[in-house]
Amino acid sequence: MEFSSRARQKHVRLAGDRREQYPHSLQFYLEPPMESISLVEFESFAIDRLRLLKVVENLGVSYVRSSDAYKTKLETELRKLKFPYRALAEDDYEARRKDHISHFILRLAYCQSEDLRRWFLQQEMDLFRYRFNQLTENLMQKFLEHVNLSFEAIGEDVKNQLANELSASTPGFTLTKVKEQMYYKVGLADAVDLFRARRVFIKDGFAYVPFKEIDVIVLNNYRTKLSKALALTARSLPSIQSDERLQPLLNHLSHSYVGPDYSVQKNTGKISLEQIDALSVKSFPLCMRQLHRALRESHHLRHGGRMQYGLFLKGIGLTLEQALEFWKKEFIRGKVDADKFDKGYAYSIRHNYGKEGKRTDYTPYSCMKIIMSNPPSQGDYHGCPFRHSDPELLKQKLQSYKIPPSGIAQVLELVKGMHYQLACQKYFELTHDVDDIGFSLNHPNQYFTESQKLLNGGREPKKEFSNSGNFQQKNNSQESINSSSTPTSSNEKADTELEGLEAYFTED
Repeated sequence: MEFSSRARQKHVRLAGDRREQYPHSLQFYLEPPMESISLVEFESFAIDRLRLLKVVENLGVSYVRSSDAYKTKLETELRKLKFPYRALAEDDYEARRKDHISHFILRLAYCQSEDLRRWFLQQEMDLFRYRFNQLTENLMQKFLEHVNLSFEAIGEDVKNQLANELSASTPGFTLTKVKEQMYYKVGLADAVDLFRARRVFIKDGFAYVPFKEIDVIVLNNYRTKLSKALALTARSLPSIQSDERLQPLLNHLSHSYVGPDYSVQKNTGKISLEQIDALSVKSFPLCMRQLHRALRESHHLRHGGRMQYGLFLKGIGLTLEQALEFWKKEFIRGKVDADKFDKGYAYSIRHNYGKEGKRTDYTPYSCMKIIMSNPPSQGDYHGCPFRHSDPELLKQKLQSYKIPPSGIAQVLELVKGMHYQLACQKYFELTHDVDDIGFSLNHPNQYFTESQKLLNGGREPKKEFSNSGNFQQKNNSQESINSSSTPTSSNEKADTELEGLEAYFTED
Protein backbone atom coordinates (compact mmCIF):
# COMPACT_ATOMS: atom_id res chain seq x y z
CA MET A 1 0.00 0.00 0.00
CA GLU A 2 1.25 3.48 -0.80
CA PHE A 3 0.89 6.21 1.83
CA SER A 4 0.48 9.53 0.10
CA SER A 5 -0.66 11.82 2.89
CA ARG A 6 1.80 13.51 5.22
CA ALA A 7 0.04 12.09 8.26
CA ARG A 8 0.45 8.52 7.06
CA GLN A 9 4.02 9.07 6.02
CA LYS A 10 4.72 10.44 9.47
CA HIS A 11 3.06 7.37 11.04
CA VAL A 12 5.36 5.11 9.05
CA ARG A 13 8.43 7.06 10.22
CA LEU A 14 7.36 6.57 13.81
CA ALA A 15 7.20 2.82 13.60
CA GLY A 16 9.84 0.61 15.21
CA ASP A 17 12.94 2.01 16.90
CA ARG A 18 12.03 5.68 16.47
CA ARG A 19 8.82 5.31 18.43
CA GLU A 20 10.70 3.47 21.17
CA GLN A 21 13.37 6.18 21.27
CA TYR A 22 10.89 8.81 22.49
CA PRO A 23 8.03 6.96 24.20
CA HIS A 24 7.00 10.17 26.01
CA SER A 25 6.94 13.82 25.07
CA LEU A 26 8.68 14.64 28.37
CA GLN A 27 12.07 13.39 29.54
CA PHE A 28 14.90 13.97 32.00
CA TYR A 29 17.46 14.13 29.16
CA LEU A 30 19.56 11.35 30.67
CA GLU A 31 20.89 9.91 27.40
CA PRO A 32 22.64 12.17 24.86
CA PRO A 33 21.56 11.90 21.19
CA MET A 34 23.73 9.51 19.19
CA GLU A 35 22.70 10.38 15.63
CA SER A 36 24.57 12.59 13.15
CA ILE A 37 23.08 15.96 12.25
CA SER A 38 24.17 18.73 9.89
CA LEU A 39 25.59 22.00 11.18
CA VAL A 40 22.55 23.75 9.70
CA GLU A 41 20.23 21.65 11.88
CA PHE A 42 22.58 22.00 14.86
CA GLU A 43 22.42 25.79 14.67
CA SER A 44 18.71 25.91 13.88
CA PHE A 45 17.75 23.70 16.84
CA ALA A 46 19.96 25.67 19.22
CA ILE A 47 18.54 29.04 18.16
CA ASP A 48 14.94 27.84 18.47
CA ARG A 49 15.49 26.48 21.97
CA LEU A 50 17.26 29.68 22.97
CA ARG A 51 14.24 31.65 21.74
CA LEU A 52 12.00 29.38 23.79
CA LEU A 53 14.03 29.72 26.99
CA LYS A 54 14.10 33.51 26.59
CA VAL A 55 10.30 33.48 26.39
CA VAL A 56 10.15 31.21 29.48
CA GLU A 57 12.34 33.69 31.39
CA ASN A 58 10.27 36.70 30.37
CA LEU A 59 6.91 35.05 31.11
CA GLY A 60 8.15 33.78 34.47
CA VAL A 61 8.71 37.36 35.66
CA SER A 62 5.73 38.95 33.92
CA TYR A 63 3.01 36.41 34.83
CA VAL A 64 2.08 34.00 37.60
CA ARG A 65 3.26 30.60 36.36
CA SER A 66 -0.07 28.91 37.06
CA SER A 67 -2.13 31.64 35.34
CA ASP A 68 -4.02 31.08 32.11
CA ALA A 69 -2.13 33.91 30.40
CA TYR A 70 1.23 32.26 31.20
CA LYS A 71 0.06 28.87 29.92
CA THR A 72 -1.51 30.29 26.76
CA LYS A 73 1.52 32.37 25.79
CA LEU A 74 3.98 29.54 26.45
CA GLU A 75 1.91 27.01 24.51
CA THR A 76 1.74 29.45 21.60
CA GLU A 77 5.53 29.71 21.58
CA LEU A 78 5.97 25.94 21.81
CA ARG A 79 3.64 25.47 18.85
CA LYS A 80 5.37 28.16 16.80
CA LEU A 81 8.86 26.75 17.39
CA LYS A 82 7.65 23.15 16.87
CA PHE A 83 8.51 21.77 20.31
CA PRO A 84 6.25 19.26 22.12
CA TYR A 85 3.56 21.32 23.82
CA ARG A 86 1.22 18.61 25.04
CA ALA A 87 1.74 14.94 25.70
CA LEU A 88 -1.52 14.07 24.00
CA ALA A 89 0.11 13.72 20.56
CA GLU A 90 1.89 10.39 21.03
CA ASP A 91 3.21 10.39 17.45
CA ASP A 92 5.01 13.72 17.58
CA TYR A 93 8.43 12.26 16.81
CA GLU A 94 10.06 15.24 15.05
CA ALA A 95 9.16 17.65 17.86
CA ARG A 96 10.47 15.21 20.48
CA ARG A 97 13.69 14.70 18.54
CA LYS A 98 14.19 18.47 18.29
CA ASP A 99 13.49 18.86 22.00
CA HIS A 100 16.05 16.17 22.87
CA ILE A 101 18.86 17.36 20.60
CA SER A 102 18.42 21.09 21.26
CA HIS A 103 18.55 20.57 25.03
CA PHE A 104 21.95 18.89 24.78
CA ILE A 105 23.32 21.56 22.41
CA LEU A 106 22.44 24.35 24.82
CA ARG A 107 23.70 22.26 27.71
CA LEU A 108 27.11 22.30 26.01
CA ALA A 109 26.91 26.05 25.44
CA TYR A 110 25.63 26.98 28.90
CA CYS A 111 27.86 24.80 31.08
CA GLN A 112 30.86 27.11 30.69
CA SER A 113 30.35 29.33 33.75
CA GLU A 114 28.39 29.37 37.00
CA ASP A 115 26.14 32.23 35.82
CA LEU A 116 25.31 30.45 32.57
CA ARG A 117 24.62 27.15 34.32
CA ARG A 118 22.33 28.86 36.83
CA TRP A 119 20.36 30.64 34.08
CA PHE A 120 20.00 27.51 31.95
CA LEU A 121 18.95 25.38 34.93
CA GLN A 122 16.26 27.87 35.98
CA GLN A 123 14.70 28.19 32.52
CA GLU A 124 14.77 24.44 31.88
CA MET A 125 13.14 23.85 35.27
CA ASP A 126 10.35 26.31 34.49
CA LEU A 127 9.80 24.75 31.07
CA PHE A 128 9.73 21.25 32.56
CA ARG A 129 7.28 22.34 35.30
CA TYR A 130 4.86 23.73 32.74
CA ARG A 131 5.02 20.65 30.52
CA PHE A 132 4.70 18.20 33.41
CA ASN A 133 1.64 19.98 34.79
CA GLN A 134 0.01 19.79 31.35
CA LEU A 135 0.01 15.98 31.52
CA THR A 136 -3.13 14.06 32.38
CA GLU A 137 -3.00 11.93 35.54
CA ASN A 138 -2.64 8.80 33.44
CA LEU A 139 0.29 10.23 31.45
CA MET A 140 1.91 11.53 34.64
CA GLN A 141 1.81 8.02 36.02
CA LYS A 142 3.37 6.65 32.83
CA PHE A 143 6.09 9.26 32.94
CA LEU A 144 6.94 8.50 36.59
CA GLU A 145 7.33 4.83 35.71
CA HIS A 146 9.46 5.75 32.67
CA VAL A 147 11.95 7.72 34.81
CA ASN A 148 11.93 5.17 37.65
CA LEU A 149 10.04 7.36 40.09
CA SER A 150 7.32 4.84 40.79
CA PHE A 151 6.44 5.86 44.33
CA GLU A 152 4.32 3.53 46.42
CA ALA A 153 0.64 4.50 46.43
CA ILE A 154 -0.93 3.96 49.87
CA GLY A 155 -4.03 1.79 50.14
CA GLU A 156 -7.50 3.00 51.01
CA ASP A 157 -7.34 1.45 54.48
CA VAL A 158 -4.12 3.33 55.37
CA LYS A 159 -5.51 6.55 53.90
CA ASN A 160 -8.68 6.22 56.00
CA GLN A 161 -6.63 5.63 59.15
CA LEU A 162 -4.55 8.75 58.50
CA ALA A 163 -7.34 10.89 57.01
CA ASN A 164 -7.41 13.46 59.82
CA GLU A 165 -3.62 13.88 59.84
CA LEU A 166 -3.49 14.12 56.06
CA SER A 167 -6.22 16.75 56.02
CA ALA A 168 -4.53 18.81 58.75
CA SER A 169 -1.08 18.60 57.11
CA THR A 170 -2.09 19.34 53.53
CA PRO A 171 -3.25 22.97 53.02
CA GLY A 172 -6.67 23.25 51.38
CA PHE A 173 -7.57 19.57 51.82
CA THR A 174 -10.82 18.66 53.52
CA LEU A 175 -11.56 15.10 54.60
CA THR A 176 -13.65 14.63 51.47
CA LYS A 177 -10.82 15.82 49.25
CA VAL A 178 -8.35 13.52 51.04
CA LYS A 179 -10.54 10.53 50.22
CA GLU A 180 -10.73 11.55 46.57
CA GLN A 181 -6.98 12.15 46.17
CA MET A 182 -4.34 9.49 45.59
CA TYR A 183 -1.45 9.64 48.09
CA TYR A 184 2.11 8.40 47.71
CA LYS A 185 4.56 7.23 50.36
CA VAL A 186 7.82 9.04 49.56
CA GLY A 187 11.19 9.06 51.31
CA LEU A 188 11.70 12.20 53.37
CA ALA A 189 14.86 13.14 51.42
CA ASP A 190 12.77 13.46 48.24
CA ALA A 191 10.15 15.64 49.92
CA VAL A 192 12.37 18.16 51.74
CA ASP A 193 10.79 21.21 50.06
CA LEU A 194 7.27 20.11 50.97
CA PHE A 195 8.41 19.37 54.53
CA ARG A 196 10.01 22.81 54.88
CA ALA A 197 6.82 24.48 53.63
CA ARG A 198 4.70 22.35 56.05
CA ARG A 199 2.61 21.03 53.18
CA VAL A 200 2.94 17.31 53.85
CA PHE A 201 2.32 14.72 56.58
CA ILE A 202 5.45 12.97 57.93
CA LYS A 203 5.48 9.58 59.67
CA ASP A 204 8.30 7.11 60.35
CA GLY A 205 10.70 8.84 57.95
CA PHE A 206 8.23 8.95 55.07
CA ALA A 207 6.21 11.79 53.56
CA TYR A 208 2.64 11.14 52.47
CA VAL A 209 2.37 13.23 49.32
CA PRO A 210 -0.92 13.92 47.50
CA PHE A 211 -0.87 13.41 43.75
CA LYS A 212 -1.33 17.15 43.13
CA GLU A 213 1.99 17.85 44.91
CA ILE A 214 3.99 15.14 43.17
CA ASP A 215 5.38 17.73 40.71
CA VAL A 216 7.55 19.14 43.54
CA ILE A 217 9.17 15.71 44.00
CA VAL A 218 9.69 15.26 40.26
CA LEU A 219 11.14 18.77 39.84
CA ASN A 220 13.60 18.27 42.70
CA ASN A 221 14.72 15.03 41.11
CA TYR A 222 15.12 16.70 37.72
CA ARG A 223 17.02 19.66 39.21
CA THR A 224 19.50 17.33 40.92
CA LYS A 225 20.11 15.31 37.75
CA LEU A 226 20.45 18.34 35.48
CA SER A 227 22.72 20.20 37.89
CA LYS A 228 25.09 17.21 38.06
CA ALA A 229 24.93 16.76 34.29
CA LEU A 230 25.91 20.40 33.70
CA ALA A 231 28.93 20.02 35.98
CA LEU A 232 30.00 16.83 34.20
CA THR A 233 29.51 18.45 30.80
CA ALA A 234 31.73 21.36 31.83
CA ARG A 235 34.52 18.90 32.63
CA SER A 236 34.29 17.32 29.19
CA LEU A 237 34.50 20.64 27.31
CA PRO A 238 38.26 20.41 26.57
CA SER A 239 37.68 17.37 24.37
CA ILE A 240 35.14 19.34 22.30
CA GLN A 241 37.25 22.48 21.98
CA SER A 242 39.45 20.83 19.37
CA ASP A 243 36.51 20.66 16.91
CA GLU A 244 36.88 23.73 14.72
CA ARG A 245 33.32 23.45 13.42
CA LEU A 246 31.50 23.32 16.76
CA GLN A 247 33.69 25.36 19.08
CA PRO A 248 32.82 28.82 17.61
CA LEU A 249 29.11 27.98 17.77
CA LEU A 250 29.28 26.67 21.34
CA ASN A 251 31.48 29.51 22.54
CA HIS A 252 29.05 32.19 21.47
CA LEU A 253 25.61 30.60 21.67
CA SER A 254 25.43 31.88 25.23
CA HIS A 255 26.14 35.42 23.94
CA SER A 256 23.73 35.11 21.06
CA TYR A 257 21.06 37.62 20.21
CA VAL A 258 17.97 36.44 18.37
CA GLY A 259 16.22 39.26 16.58
CA PRO A 260 16.70 42.14 14.11
CA ASP A 261 20.28 43.33 13.73
CA TYR A 262 19.38 47.04 13.26
CA SER A 263 21.91 47.35 10.45
CA VAL A 264 19.50 48.66 7.78
CA GLN A 265 17.78 51.84 8.88
CA LYS A 266 14.81 53.56 7.30
CA ASN A 267 15.41 56.60 9.53
CA THR A 268 19.04 57.19 8.55
CA GLY A 269 19.67 60.94 8.61
CA LYS A 270 16.28 61.80 10.15
CA ILE A 271 17.76 62.43 13.61
CA SER A 272 19.68 65.67 14.07
CA LEU A 273 22.63 66.08 16.41
CA GLU A 274 20.67 68.71 18.34
CA GLN A 275 18.08 66.05 19.29
CA ILE A 276 20.50 63.61 20.91
CA ASP A 277 20.59 65.23 24.36
CA ALA A 278 16.79 65.17 24.64
CA LEU A 279 16.54 61.66 23.17
CA SER A 280 19.12 60.36 25.65
CA VAL A 281 16.76 61.26 28.50
CA LYS A 282 13.53 60.12 26.87
CA SER A 283 14.40 57.12 24.71
CA PHE A 284 17.89 55.78 25.48
CA PRO A 285 18.27 52.62 27.56
CA LEU A 286 20.20 53.13 30.77
CA CYS A 287 23.47 51.79 29.29
CA MET A 288 23.43 54.36 26.47
CA ARG A 289 22.17 57.17 28.69
CA GLN A 290 25.14 56.48 30.95
CA LEU A 291 27.58 56.57 28.03
CA HIS A 292 26.09 59.78 26.64
CA ARG A 293 26.27 61.51 30.00
CA ALA A 294 29.89 60.41 30.52
CA LEU A 295 30.81 61.67 27.05
CA ARG A 296 29.22 65.07 27.68
CA GLU A 297 30.92 65.42 31.06
CA SER A 298 34.44 64.19 30.25
CA HIS A 299 34.46 64.83 26.46
CA HIS A 300 36.00 61.41 25.94
CA LEU A 301 35.15 57.70 26.01
CA ARG A 302 37.59 54.82 26.04
CA HIS A 303 37.43 52.35 23.19
CA GLY A 304 34.84 50.01 24.76
CA GLY A 305 32.47 52.92 25.23
CA ARG A 306 33.09 54.29 21.74
CA MET A 307 32.35 50.90 20.20
CA GLN A 308 29.14 50.34 22.16
CA TYR A 309 27.78 53.89 21.90
CA GLY A 310 28.99 54.59 18.37
CA LEU A 311 27.26 51.55 16.90
CA PHE A 312 24.09 52.35 18.86
CA LEU A 313 24.01 55.88 17.42
CA LYS A 314 24.55 54.44 13.98
CA GLY A 315 21.61 52.12 14.60
CA ILE A 316 19.21 54.91 15.57
CA GLY A 317 19.93 56.73 12.33
CA LEU A 318 23.10 58.85 12.53
CA THR A 319 24.84 59.09 9.17
CA LEU A 320 28.60 58.78 8.82
CA GLU A 321 28.93 62.54 8.37
CA GLN A 322 26.85 63.19 11.49
CA ALA A 323 28.87 60.68 13.49
CA LEU A 324 32.16 62.29 12.50
CA GLU A 325 30.82 65.72 13.44
CA PHE A 326 29.32 64.51 16.73
CA TRP A 327 32.46 62.75 17.99
CA LYS A 328 34.85 65.46 16.76
CA LYS A 329 32.93 68.31 18.40
CA GLU A 330 32.86 66.48 21.70
CA PHE A 331 36.47 65.25 21.70
CA ILE A 332 38.00 68.64 20.83
CA ARG A 333 36.21 70.10 23.83
CA GLY A 334 38.48 67.85 25.89
CA LYS A 335 42.16 67.05 25.47
CA VAL A 336 42.05 65.98 21.80
CA ASP A 337 42.75 68.59 19.13
CA ALA A 338 41.23 68.45 15.63
CA ASP A 339 44.39 67.10 14.01
CA LYS A 340 44.74 64.27 16.52
CA PHE A 341 41.07 63.36 16.09
CA ASP A 342 41.38 63.20 12.30
CA LYS A 343 44.46 60.99 12.55
CA GLY A 344 43.54 58.81 15.53
CA TYR A 345 39.76 58.52 15.65
CA ALA A 346 38.09 59.45 12.34
CA TYR A 347 39.38 56.32 10.60
CA SER A 348 37.78 54.05 13.16
CA ILE A 349 34.41 55.78 12.82
CA ARG A 350 34.52 55.36 9.03
CA HIS A 351 35.51 51.74 9.64
CA ASN A 352 32.35 51.35 11.75
CA TYR A 353 30.26 52.43 8.76
CA GLY A 354 32.01 50.05 6.36
CA LYS A 355 34.00 52.75 4.56
CA GLU A 356 37.46 51.53 5.51
CA GLY A 357 39.33 48.25 5.90
CA LYS A 358 37.24 45.24 4.95
CA ARG A 359 34.23 47.43 4.16
CA THR A 360 32.09 45.55 6.67
CA ASP A 361 28.88 47.27 7.77
CA TYR A 362 29.02 46.65 11.53
CA THR A 363 25.89 46.06 13.59
CA PRO A 364 24.95 47.56 16.98
CA TYR A 365 25.58 45.45 20.08
CA SER A 366 22.73 43.35 21.47
CA CYS A 367 21.94 43.14 25.19
CA MET A 368 23.50 39.69 25.47
CA LYS A 369 26.73 40.86 23.88
CA ILE A 370 26.93 43.85 26.22
CA ILE A 371 26.15 41.74 29.27
CA MET A 372 28.48 38.84 28.48
CA SER A 373 31.44 40.48 26.71
CA ASN A 374 34.22 42.88 27.72
CA PRO A 375 33.20 43.94 31.26
CA PRO A 376 34.13 47.55 32.11
CA SER A 377 37.12 48.36 34.27
CA GLN A 378 37.87 51.53 36.23
CA GLY A 379 37.42 54.58 34.02
CA ASP A 380 35.11 52.76 31.61
CA TYR A 381 31.42 53.55 31.14
CA HIS A 382 30.39 50.79 28.74
CA GLY A 383 28.67 47.54 29.69
CA CYS A 384 25.23 46.96 31.23
CA PRO A 385 24.52 49.05 34.37
CA PHE A 386 22.19 46.32 35.65
CA ARG A 387 24.92 43.68 35.26
CA HIS A 388 28.11 45.60 35.96
CA SER A 389 27.16 48.32 38.49
CA ASP A 390 27.27 47.95 42.24
CA PRO A 391 23.63 47.73 43.47
CA GLU A 392 24.03 50.78 45.70
CA LEU A 393 25.46 52.87 42.85
CA LEU A 394 22.68 51.64 40.57
CA LYS A 395 20.13 52.66 43.20
CA GLN A 396 21.63 56.15 43.39
CA LYS A 397 21.62 56.48 39.61
CA LEU A 398 17.94 55.47 39.43
CA GLN A 399 17.09 57.93 42.22
CA SER A 400 18.82 60.72 40.30
CA TYR A 401 16.59 59.86 37.32
CA LYS A 402 13.48 60.30 39.51
CA ILE A 403 12.50 56.62 39.54
CA PRO A 404 10.06 56.06 42.47
CA PRO A 405 11.30 53.97 45.45
CA SER A 406 8.84 51.13 44.71
CA GLY A 407 10.11 50.96 41.13
CA ILE A 408 13.75 50.96 42.26
CA ALA A 409 12.98 48.08 44.61
CA GLN A 410 11.47 46.09 41.71
CA VAL A 411 14.49 46.76 39.50
CA LEU A 412 16.96 45.76 42.22
CA GLU A 413 15.02 42.58 42.92
CA LEU A 414 15.32 41.60 39.24
CA VAL A 415 19.03 42.43 39.30
CA LYS A 416 19.47 40.29 42.41
CA GLY A 417 17.89 37.40 40.49
CA MET A 418 20.30 38.09 37.58
CA HIS A 419 17.41 39.05 35.25
CA TYR A 420 19.33 41.97 33.77
CA GLN A 421 17.29 42.40 30.58
CA LEU A 422 14.06 42.18 32.56
CA ALA A 423 15.42 44.86 34.90
CA CYS A 424 15.95 47.07 31.85
CA GLN A 425 12.44 46.22 30.71
CA LYS A 426 11.12 47.34 34.09
CA TYR A 427 13.17 50.57 33.73
CA PHE A 428 11.43 51.13 30.37
CA GLU A 429 8.01 50.68 32.01
CA LEU A 430 8.86 53.05 34.86
CA THR A 431 10.27 55.80 32.64
CA HIS A 432 7.40 55.53 30.13
CA ASP A 433 4.62 55.08 32.72
CA VAL A 434 3.27 51.82 31.26
CA ASP A 435 2.33 48.62 33.10
CA ASP A 436 3.29 46.11 30.42
CA ILE A 437 5.42 46.97 27.40
CA GLY A 438 4.16 43.93 25.51
CA PHE A 439 7.51 42.75 24.12
CA SER A 440 10.72 41.07 25.28
CA LEU A 441 13.60 43.54 25.40
CA ASN A 442 16.77 42.14 23.83
CA HIS A 443 18.53 45.07 22.17
CA PRO A 444 19.33 48.72 23.05
CA ASN A 445 18.14 49.83 19.60
CA GLN A 446 14.91 47.94 20.14
CA TYR A 447 14.48 49.97 23.35
CA PHE A 448 14.93 53.21 21.38
CA THR A 449 12.57 52.16 18.59
CA GLU A 450 9.80 51.05 20.97
CA SER A 451 10.23 54.20 23.07
CA GLN A 452 9.83 56.43 20.03
CA LYS A 453 6.76 54.50 18.89
CA LEU A 454 5.20 54.93 22.33
CA LEU A 455 6.08 58.60 22.71
CA ASN A 456 4.88 59.43 19.20
CA GLY A 457 1.60 57.60 19.62
CA GLY A 458 2.63 54.71 17.40
CA ARG A 459 3.58 57.02 14.55
CA GLU A 460 7.24 56.02 14.53
CA PRO A 461 8.01 54.66 11.04
CA LYS A 462 8.67 50.95 11.11
CA LYS A 463 12.33 50.32 10.44
CA GLU A 464 13.35 47.82 7.82
CA PHE A 465 15.43 45.00 9.21
CA SER A 466 17.52 42.51 7.33
CA ASN A 467 15.99 39.05 7.59
CA SER A 468 19.46 37.67 7.72
CA GLY A 469 20.09 39.38 11.06
CA ASN A 470 18.33 36.80 13.18
CA PHE A 471 21.35 35.39 14.93
CA GLN A 472 24.17 37.63 16.12
CA GLN A 473 27.20 35.69 17.26
CA LYS A 474 30.93 35.66 16.95
CA ASN A 475 32.29 33.03 14.63
CA ASN A 476 36.03 33.18 14.46
CA SER A 477 36.45 30.13 12.24
CA GLN A 478 33.78 30.70 9.65
CA GLU A 479 36.21 29.67 6.92
CA SER A 480 36.52 26.23 8.45
CA ILE A 481 32.78 25.61 8.00
CA ASN A 482 31.62 24.71 4.54
CA SER A 483 29.53 27.59 3.27
CA SER A 484 27.11 25.18 1.61
CA SER A 485 26.21 23.55 4.91
CA THR A 486 26.11 26.54 7.27
CA PRO A 487 23.92 29.63 6.83
CA THR A 488 25.91 32.86 6.80
CA SER A 489 24.21 36.09 7.76
CA SER A 490 25.44 39.65 7.49
CA ASN A 491 25.22 39.83 11.26
CA GLU A 492 27.46 36.82 11.72
CA LYS A 493 30.02 38.33 9.36
CA ALA A 494 29.96 41.56 11.32
CA ASP A 495 30.68 39.82 14.60
CA THR A 496 33.29 37.63 12.94
CA GLU A 497 35.32 40.65 11.94
CA LEU A 498 34.61 42.75 15.01
CA GLU A 499 37.80 41.70 16.70
CA GLY A 500 39.73 43.12 13.77
CA LEU A 501 37.87 46.40 14.11
CA GLU A 502 38.69 46.67 17.81
CA ALA A 503 42.37 46.97 16.92
CA TYR A 504 41.60 50.41 15.49
CA PHE A 505 40.17 51.56 18.81
CA THR A 506 43.12 50.80 21.05
CA GLU A 507 44.11 54.45 21.48
CA ASP A 508 42.41 55.85 24.56
